Amino acid sequence: MIFSSTLFLFVFLPLTLGIYYIVPRKGRNIVILLASLLFYFWGEQVYFAIMIFSTLVDFTHGLLVEHFLQKEKHKAAKAVVASSIILNLGILFFFKYWDFIAANLENIGFNFMPILNIHLPIGISFFTFQTMSYTIDVYRGDARAQRKIINFGTFVTLFPQLIAGPIIKYKNIGNQIDERIYSLDKFVSGINIFSIGLAKKVLLANNIGLLWETIKETPLTELTVVGVWIGVIAFSLQIYFDFSGYSDMAIGLGKMLGFEFLPNFNYPYISKSITEFWRRWHISLSTWFREYLYIPLGGNRCCKYKWIRNLFIVWSCTGLWHGASWNYLFWGLYFFTILLIEKLFLSKILYKIPTFFQHCYTIFLILISWTIFALEDTAQLIGFLKKMFFVGGASFVDTNTLYYLGQYLPLLCIGFAASTPIGKRFIKKATVLKPILLIIGLLLCTAYLVADTYNPFLYFRF
Repeated sequence: MIFSSTLFLFVFLPLTLGIYYIVPRKGRNIVILLASLLFYFWGEQVYFAIMIFSTLVDFTHGLLVEHFLQKEKHKAAKAVVASSIILNLGILFFFKYWDFIAANLENIGFNFMPILNIHLPIGISFFTFQTMSYTIDVYRGDARAQRKIINFGTFVTLFPQLIAGPIIKYKNIGNQIDERIYSLDKFVSGINIFSIGLAKKVLLANNIGLLWETIKETPLTELTVVGVWIGVIAFSLQIYFDFSGYSDMAIGLGKMLGFEFLPNFNYPYISKSITEFWRRWHISLSTWFREYLYIPLGGNRCCKYKWIRNLFIVWSCTGLWHGASWNYLFWGLYFFTILLIEKLFLSKILYKIPTFFQHCYTIFLILISWTIFALEDTAQLIGFLKKMFFVGGASFVDTNTLYYLGQYLPLLCIGFAASTPIGKRFIKKATVLKPILLIIGLLLCTAYLVADTYNPFLYFRF
């Protein structure tokens, strides 16, 4: 079950909200927990128990950590935190990386790890990070251990962000789990944000994604330079509207339930450097790695060698977090290299050149990064990169490319505008038309969902 489905929009969500607000406040976490478990079970029956196990493990670990800290047994508390980290990363490693490592070892002649063809549990990269950070926060004194299993289960399984984020930290939301503020204004704001996210996903991401899928499935010999660039631009817009749309829907749903989630995107494509881009893109993931990996490793408050090592570790992990494939590791190392160069000297030069060229530099590098990210097949990736840089005698443009450009140019232009603050400013100014625009948007989304079968969520696979 995904947010952009008629089942969720017209059955699950109305029933959940109706029961949620009928039940007295003290019972609402039970409603959320049961609804969230049903939501997850609907899409993941096989490994449903894994999420339950992870919840119980870290609930127990949090209590143990606080108990040992109160007894001033810091070594015991640290051992419990280590146990939590090992268990969570062990679960993640087994389900996400076992087959990848086994297959690569087999390729070089080592067969001691069998390939198990493991199915990746939905949302495992998100909920393991959440539960692991909870135990760490309790150890650091940033949060009190949750003593009610219902409340902790609500935190872990909260269906608005359970399977594709944003990654929420207990220290930011713990108080809201225990007691939330409800208001009609917040609920209406939630509907507005959810509707905008739904439109991003259904009207923009899905339709622009069709262009990318068409170009990706075209044989390399038939692709042109312009065609490849159009495809990569389409993917960059698709993944932005897909993921930011999901995040908006999650934030909107949270508001409807009385929660306040931190924003996950802040117009990343208007960035003037890659450093700025990563302050605006998938904010919950980048802040998680900064707080729980980069800073504990020493951050930048150490010698240059260790600082570079810390960056390398963080960006290798960031790449592999997205998937068990070489292209994701290369993608992470690609950003490591650029960020290192920017931090060493390039940022000083960038600030001196006109803003327009700063944007061009950033968008160019982002488009290259999405090419690496999108293509798991190494031969196809190399072929795309060659076409993009006129290597190998590729034709510049042909009639098919011009046809696709003509068909999708209006949609791409809307995508460009919507990926900047221009769209938000327009909606703010159109106060009278805003309700009408939202209703039209919801009707169009419903029509597309009923009529169309192409409705993927790119980040569900992570």
